[in-house]
Amino acid sequence: MEFIVQKLGMSRTMSVPSTTVTLLKVLDTKVCEINKDGKSIVSYTKGKKLNKAIEGKQKKYNLAKEFNRFASINVANEEVGDIDTAPLETAKNLKSTFTTKGRGFTGVVKRWNFAGGRASHGHRMGKRTGSIGNAEWPGRVMRGKKMPGQYGNITNSVRCDVVSYDTATKILVLKGSVSGPNGAIGKIKVNR
Repeated sequence: MEFIVQKLGMSRTMSVPSTTVTLLKVLDTKVCEINKDGKSIVSYTKGKKLNKAIEGKQKKYNLAKEFNRFASINVANEEVGDIDTAPLETAKNLKSTFTTKGRGFTGVVKRWNFAGGRASHGHRMGKRTGSIGNAEWPGRVMRGKKMPGQYGNITNSVRCDVVSYDTATKILVLKGSVSGPNGAIGKIKVNR
């Protein structure tokens, strides 16, 4: 079963020794359509985005204005309506999928933890890459070489143990950390 969640932030438990935990809020999700292949169309709230395509789907599935985002996930529901969160109450571990923080085009020191050059007087090395080529063979830069480039903004999945789940507030506490900034929207998948 999959659920759409929002990352609230990180904290620590009060036990000794304390454990680092991540707090996730399970978003209010409406199951719009249940397909035979296991994937179901669901709707959830995020921002104020609204256009004619969204209005058409809201009218088709008889949804309120705030349900303006749609996704296709596996659900435990047998019929349309509010999503069934019963699998979260007994879950021991799960897989969380979020988009990592995007850091744009970065150099090798930030992206790959290279040491950088000397900082003494007269040197212009600084945070540059340094030599990347070979003398004669193969006469080109090999594929996969650690170079400057786009850093972050990729989808990342992490397996986490469940510490607790509160049914009243819909807050899920996971052991360890998950990718993405606070407020990021992602998916969790309950392992069986």
